[in-house]
Amino acid sequence: MAKVTLVERNPCPNGTQIVSMYRSGRREAEDIVQLAKDIQSADIQVENNACAKLLVIAEQVKFLQEQARKILEETQAAQELHHAACNFKKIPGHIYHLYRRDSGQTYFSMLSPEEWGSNSTTQIYVGSYRLEHDLTWTPIERLQQVSDSLQWARQLLESSASKRANLLSLDKVSAADEKMES
Repeated sequence: MAKVTLVERNPCPNGTQIVSMYRSGRREAEDIVQLAKDIQSADIQVENNACAKLLVIAEQVKFLQEQARKILEETQAAQELHHAACNFKKIPGHIYHLYRRDSGQTYFSMLSPEEWGSNSTTQIYVGSYRLEHDLTWTPIERLQQVSDSLQWARQLLESSASKRANLLSLDKVSAADEKMES
């Protein structure tokens, strides 16, 4: 059991003599045991609170690590797309189609697989991407999700301060994400 520290006795608090120090400072043995139990219980509670807060921070660190990993993957993918062969000037806002030749070379084309027709036996369609104005690439499968997110952000910027609290709810963006996943 932890050592219990009691308050020092003062025989004359504020200059007033206490009649009986024995009666005013008297404690039963159960009182001291209970005080020690209370201190031990408080120590456990403080440790539990600290552990709970540290667990929250650990979850936030994991989330940030995952975000950093995603950013690094997206950066690598964007760099690979920018390094694909291309015989024209890429313009932000346009959709380009990525192909791979039998030799392994990747290149962008303005023609979709449907426009190539069945004559394209020497190339494999990899995917279609829109070049964004910040020079990132968005796969066409995610265009609606990105559009919904941008619309939410624009609504937030254009709304009055009183309406912003409701718009800050990401339910609309989450619902759009769920539609894209299904």
